Amino acid sequence: MKPLITLLIFIICFVSCAQNKKAIQGETEFQRELNAEYKDATTSPLKDKDRKHFEGLDFFKFDTSYVVTAILKRTPNTAYFNMKTTTDRVSKERVYGVLTFKLKGKSYQLNIYQGKDLMEREGYEDYLFLPFLDETNGLESYGGGRYIDARIPKGDTMEIDFNKAYNPYCAYNDKYSCPIVPRENYLKTRIEAGVKAFGKH
Repeated sequence: MKPLITLLIFIICFVSCAQNKKAIQGETEFQRELNAEYKDATTSPLKDKDRKHFEGLDFFKFDTSYVVTAILKRTPNTAYFNMKTTTDRVSKERVYGVLTFKLKGKSYQLNIYQGKDLMEREGYEDYLFLPFLDETNGLESYGGGRYIDARIPKGDTMEIDFNKAYNPYCAYNDKYSCPIVPRENYLKTRIEAGVKAFGKH
């Protein structure tokens, strides 16, 4: 009889343990990858106390109307400048180009930046940085604006997917130094896509 009880206890433990190990949340690959990164202690910007109870970031519902094709006007002769950050550090950036696009029938412009230090890192030679502010900041989304990662395109158009907008690490932990979004990258509209503010339910 004892082996049977032991077996039953083992099965109960196995089932309950398997149920406790939840699948990574997210309705898109981007969301699942970001949640996995934030759950992992080796890659997460979260404070230990927040990571222990972390189940997933809050996202706006995926919306294809926030995936736009922008015209890229390159600005090859722009000088590097010191982009301010949330600490005393400055980030050497230059305006790589100007993106013009239509969103829900209206035209908008954003500067896209190229970081001097990042260009020298292997795998990031063609990396571009698209920070922006919008009218959800401080309400549904992080007050300091959000970022989108991009790569230098071959042609003169670029896809901007606002569903992939994410928060600076400073939104989760003040030990990080994050570039402050330049005021000229303010969009006078609500971008209801991407990551929402952390800890707001």
